[in-house]
Amino acid sequence: MTVRSVIRVVEDLRADRRTDPDAVNLSSDTQTRPTGGMRQAIAQAVVGDEQTRSDPTTLALEERVADLLGHEAAVFLPSGTMCNEIAVRLHVGHAGDEVLAEASSHLINAEAGGPAVLSGAVLTPVQGERGVFTGDRLASMIRPPGNRYAPVTRLVCVEQTANAGGGRVWPLDVMRQVVEVARERGIATHLDGARLLNASVADGVDPRTYASLFDTAWIDFSKGLGAPVGAVLAGSASLIEQAWRYKQMWGGALRQSGMLAAAALYALDHHVERLAVDHANARALAEGLAGIDGIDIDPSHVQTNIVYFEVDDAPGFEAGLAAHGVLVGAKGPRRVRAVTHLDITADDIATAIAAAEAVMGERR
Repeated sequence: MTVRSVIRVVEDLRADRRTDPDAVNLSSDTQTRPTGGMRQAIAQAVVGDEQTRSDPTTLALEERVADLLGHEAAVFLPSGTMCNEIAVRLHVGHAGDEVLAEASSHLINAEAGGPAVLSGAVLTPVQGERGVFTGDRLASMIRPPGNRYAPVTRLVCVEQTANAGGGRVWPLDVMRQVVEVARERGIATHLDGARLLNASVADGVDPRTYASLFDTAWIDFSKGLGAPVGAVLAGSASLIEQAWRYKQMWGGALRQSGMLAAAALYALDHHVERLAVDHANARALAEGLAGIDGIDIDPSHVQTNIVYFEVDDAPGFEAGLAAHGVLVGAKGPRRVRAVTHLDITADDIATAIAAAEAVMGERR
């Protein structure tokens, strides 16, 4: 088969399986569907007009997340990407200013060049190890002041957990070193906390301990926490007041958002501690895959709910698994990602391992 035909087969299988309730969907933790209890919370939510600050459920969520992350205020937004984009705009003073982020980060690779378009920011990748860079590495990347030929470094971003690093948890001491280096140079800091609570559950560190280090931070509700929509950006009262302007400007302001906020509140009440189940399932998957000839994986790298491994033909492997009712994501010619979440059970993991064994057997 040609590369184009393989891609077409994969896309067709994805479309067929995406709505199949029996499929084991490991393609992302964004694939969860609201639980019965969450749907009930949505239906019973007390709502008002968010734009006039009269939606009590949304206000309650914002207050709770601000406290959870150790900041003065917070704003509910439709997506984590919007959280990142607004944060960049808040911290980047002029078009041409520089943002430093790890080379494999979501900000650089998965936001359609938004920081450049919306804020005129220069995105400079910092080479790390599995998504994490050190304070010394950051110090070597910050441009000296007074150079009129170079962009001015304004912002440092950290992604917790590091998605492309295999869900790696940034160690707290390393994170503190990075923030300290930035502060010494007068550079703002931002925490992309899409899976921050996964890190907290895995390492036993309170989310406030991570997030309060940064000028802005956010958490996502539509990934491991299982809500259908939404993220909350936290920071100082003055920064969040400015964030509201960009929320309005970029079409993120909502009306009766309490229904969505209710889902997020339900997730905080019921879906945080159970993230440990996702982590255990991810480790079980990694250990099972490690025993299959032709799959290259180091199970010790699996800290949270993201499993990366390599095969000789990732798109072909993805298509083969889809034919067995298991969805994963090819992330390059050889790299594959599988992500556990609240819709995945231990039996699903066993099914996925058996399917991988079958596919590799067929390929052999």
